[in-house]
Amino acid sequence: MSKRDYYEVLGVGRDAGTDEIKKAYRKKAMEFHPDRNKDNPDAEKKFKEAAEAFDVLKDPQKKARYDQFGHDGLRSGGFREPNFDNINMEDIFSQFSDIFGGDIFGGGRQRSRGGGRRTAGRPGDDMRIRLKLTMEEVAFGAEKKLKVKKFKKCGSCNGTGAETQEDFMTCSTCSGTGEYRQVQRTMFGQFVNVQPCPTCNGEGRTIKNPCKSCKGEGRIKGEDTVVVRIPSGVHQDNYITLRGQGNAGLRGGPAGNLIVLIEIEEHEFFERDGDHIFYDLQVSIPDAVLGTDVEVPTLKGKAKLRIEPGTQPGKLLRMKEKGIQTLNGTRRGDQYVRINVFIPKDIDDDEKKLLKKLADSDNFDPAKVAETSNGFFSRLKKIFS
Repeated sequence: MSKRDYYEVLGVGRDAGTDEIKKAYRKKAMEFHPDRNKDNPDAEKKFKEAAEAFDVLKDPQKKARYDQFGHDGLRSGGFREPNFDNINMEDIFSQFSDIFGGDIFGGGRQRSRGGGRRTAGRPGDDMRIRLKLTMEEVAFGAEKKLKVKKFKKCGSCNGTGAETQEDFMTCSTCSGTGEYRQVQRTMFGQFVNVQPCPTCNGEGRTIKNPCKSCKGEGRIKGEDTVVVRIPSGVHQDNYITLRGQGNAGLRGGPAGNLIVLIEIEEHEFFERDGDHIFYDLQVSIPDAVLGTDVEVPTLKGKAKLRIEPGTQPGKLLRMKEKGIQTLNGTRRGDQYVRINVFIPKDIDDDEKKLLKKLADSDNFDPAKVAETSNGFFSRLKKIFS
């Protein structure tokens, strides 16, 4: 299904400036926010469509590329076409926080900065782990199971930190707002300093009887098995974010993310260049001269390769689509076999006699072969002779 024109989505002209684009996006976001359109099943789709349009038009490089080539321009030239269909709503708020500012939708998605009651605990920390992959796993994708030591939600209190729900009390210091305000009067006027409440650490409530298993934290140390799906074509230092798979939050706060950093092991045979791979093949002098069929390793077992008679050292032989599949694409790179002619250092007397005999042949004299070849310079020499 073709996508709508991004300018049409936001309702602006092609000469719209940055401020006008921001204003138009904010208007569309408020109009189609799902919390304000609970009876409209298409609202979330239109909300994400507007976010995708803004993601492109706010960026000068993306905008210029889109203006010149349309949607096709965002699929090539080092760009990646945005797709917000499967993006979590919270991620959109986080990504465009400078546009949304505070809690503009009133739906409780952003924490209130004042006046509201705060009951959620503190978020858990993100975690980073390194994952080593073989080139075969990079080429075809893989699924890995990792054991991760982290803070997990306490099972006894279900992550709340309290023995029962009745053990929660509204913080007497901040009256449930989670904020502590200090007012200072100076000759320049009145200043208000707002900080997290020191009694409840900004949570708005305290616990009368903490859970005995987690001592009121709502989490305990443990270990989880996490499944990581690796797409084909990843590169060194790419990372995969597993949302909500990091450390559990304090007293019901949201869990952090688990960030998996990719490391690629060196291969025994292959060197990688983008989606292509290179393999050095040692060929004997007789095989290079006479030609032969050989078996070479690939990322998926062995394959036969024809060495044509007279193959020169350094020649690259292409094995189509034996390389690495493009990240988020369907095209597969090639495998290139680099020919190296093996020159032995130690030979016996009989081999020396054979080589000396070959040396007397015109076919083994590079200068004479060049003279008799039908190349450009030979033809030019004949014209003027």
